Amino acid sequence: MADMYDIEPSEFIESLAKELKSIGTIKAPEWAVYVKTSHSKERPPVREDWWYVRAASIFRQVMIKGPIGVSKLRVKYGSKKNRGVAAEHFYKGAGNNIRKILQQLEKSELIKQDKKGVHKGRVITPKGLKLMTKVANQLFKLKPKEEEPREEVKKPEVPKKLSSENEKLPKEGLQDSKNLEKGLEMSKTSKKEIQENKNG
Repeated sequence: MADMYDIEPSEFIESLAKELKSIGTIKAPEWAVYVKTSHSKERPPVREDWWYVRAASIFRQVMIKGPIGVSKLRVKYGSKKNRGVAAEHFYKGAGNNIRKILQQLEKSELIKQDKKGVHKGRVITPKGLKLMTKVANQLFKLKPKEEEPREEVKKPEVPKKLSSENEKLPKEGLQDSKNLEKGLEMSKTSKKEIQENKNG
């Protein structure tokens, strides 16, 4: 059984947004076409269904960080504003669309208000958790299984029979020993020549 942590966040949010579209209580208001999502943005969202994608994203954040309220979610969806030659400044996200989405999710009984210690805000309900698990399972089944890498079987090394003492040495060792023998022979002959020259 899979959960949302087994799926890539972007894939999960897209699939969850499609599920939220089928719920009647979650619906984009008329002003959603013209509104910006933050003071830092220059234009409204390009996507026509951005309301449902944002609702799915907020729904996921409630699942992860709940209890959570509008104030913390505004920081989550804030961004830096391009102010030309002046330094960039961080602005929180718009609170109205976040608040409306939370109210719609609460009306759909997917989230509810709760308090845990000093923290209060929205938390996920069993109905909301069931919806998330359903979406995660659907995506997990579609996900192709990764083939496990096969381990290479090493062939056992067969020891070679050594016929002579020379075969015990590697090729480099043989060449070095031959060069050494040649050098010794040359040194012997050169010594003989020197002695003969002295005697002569």
